[in-house]
Amino acid sequence: MKSARNHQAYWAFLGHRLSGLALAVFLPAHFYVLAMALDEARLDGFLKLAEMPAMKFGEWGLVLLLTLHMFFGLRLVALELLPWSSTRNARIAWIGWGFAASMAIGLVFIAGVI
Repeated sequence: MKSARNHQAYWAFLGHRLSGLALAVFLPAHFYVLAMALDEARLDGFLKLAEMPAMKFGEWGLVLLLTLHMFFGLRLVALELLPWSSTRNARIAWIGWGFAASMAIGLVFIAGVI
């Protein structure tokens, strides 16, 4: 018998929950940077910092978190709102497609940044 915590649906739930928490932690920093736009000198200093490779990698991570959260969230909305007559395995297959789409979008983003 397969453990509930070693199931694809559990990992999709965990990915959705952790990406949401990470995005929530990111929001105060985002608002702080937006507030810097009021002072041109501070914003210019931050934009120079944002050109560093480590910051570009962080942007890639942010895009990856956003797309993971979006695709796993869309999966949950579909599970809740759509009528299902198919097998459970068909719904679980959406997890792989959502993860693959998130990775593809992340790769496209990082290719455009570099």
